[in-house]
Amino acid sequence: MKVSAPQPTGHARIELSGGEALHVLHPGSILAYRGQPGQREDRWMDLGGAYRKRRWVRSVLSGPSEFLLGLPTGHSLISYELPADSSLLFDFRHVIYFTDGMSMKSKILKLKTAWISRELVRMKFSGPGTLGILAAGDAAVMKLDPSQPLFVDKNALIAYPEDASIQLSVYGNSLASQHMNVQWEIRGTGSVLVQSGSRDRQLEDRLSGDGWFKRLLREVLPFGSVYIK
Repeated sequence: MKVSAPQPTGHARIELSGGEALHVLHPGSILAYRGQPGQREDRWMDLGGAYRKRRWVRSVLSGPSEFLLGLPTGHSLISYELPADSSLLFDFRHVIYFTDGMSMKSKILKLKTAWISRELVRMKFSGPGTLGILAAGDAAVMKLDPSQPLFVDKNALIAYPEDASIQLSVYGNSLASQHMNVQWEIRGTGSVLVQSGSRDRQLEDRLSGDGWFKRLLREVLPFGSVYIK
């Protein structure tokens, strides 16, 4: 399988050789396809997958073929090679495809974690194989330590090991803890996968020179959006 996902073009080109097959979890993202029509087979999702993906159907594409996937604005596609002994639990929303021969299993989170994070289930994939991961910006791998915690913004964590010690927390002094998103506090072995796209709206506004006062004037003044840049 060959994947080409140049940034920031908003698409990925995937080529499958004969004997290869790929499960695409968002069939609507397939923009163009080259191959025999019978090499695409749509299948019903199981109820758990349909609920989490808000999709009832997934597509299985086999090679030799080539197709184009459309990517959400501001997101990149990472082909993540999953080893046979992987214990990573993934946020299923970020997975767009996986190679044939892999299987997935739902893992229910602890009630306390699920209540705060609003996540009840994460997905575990069997390896070896390749996962297509959608990440805001890019994705980074960070190693864990059994004794020293790693703090990760809860909106940025894509995957973590099943046997890791994990809880929701904040860190720093009282002022810091009051002005940050809830963090995943993680200890263990192995690595986590983190999306690196910025979520600091104040930083984005400052970089663009678009402060709250300008936004207010655009809204309240006649033709404000025309004259106020």
